Amino acid sequence: MKLNPKNGIDSLLFGMKQKDVVERYGQPTKQFEDDEGNVIYLYFDQRLRLTFYEEEEFRLGYIITSNPEVELLDKKLIGAEVEVLKKELPFKSWEVERFDATENHFNESNWLILQSEFGTVIRVEIGALIDDVKDEFQWKFKS
Repeated sequence: MKLNPKNGIDSLLFGMKQKDVVERYGQPTKQFEDDEGNVIYLYFDQRLRLTFYEEEEFRLGYIITSNPEVELLDKKLIGAEVEVLKKELPFKSWEVERFDATENHFNESNWLILQSEFGTVIRVEIGALIDDVKDEFQWKFKS
């Protein structure tokens, strides 16, 4: 399962509608709405959490995974030592937010979060980018 910065994960591209995702992955294991009216799909087998933004015509805008097969630039993410991984990646700007035993390592230029616990990556989050000039999402999926 390849993470494609700025684009999505695997065959999932930012901007897809729910029907596009279902065509590729089938029905989600679980589906619900969050407090903001966004639709969330959970795929247990793939260990994916997909967010479709209500304010963006329910386009896929955020992906969270803890899939042990997720890779970025041929590097496995889950289970990697976060500080070693960050040095191996070409992204040099990281903001770190600490919560007890977990840390979020955020790279804004790729809207990528590596969440670590005890120094090991346990979860990856990636979001669609927003064009600063136009102030709108840069959707990668063309329907």
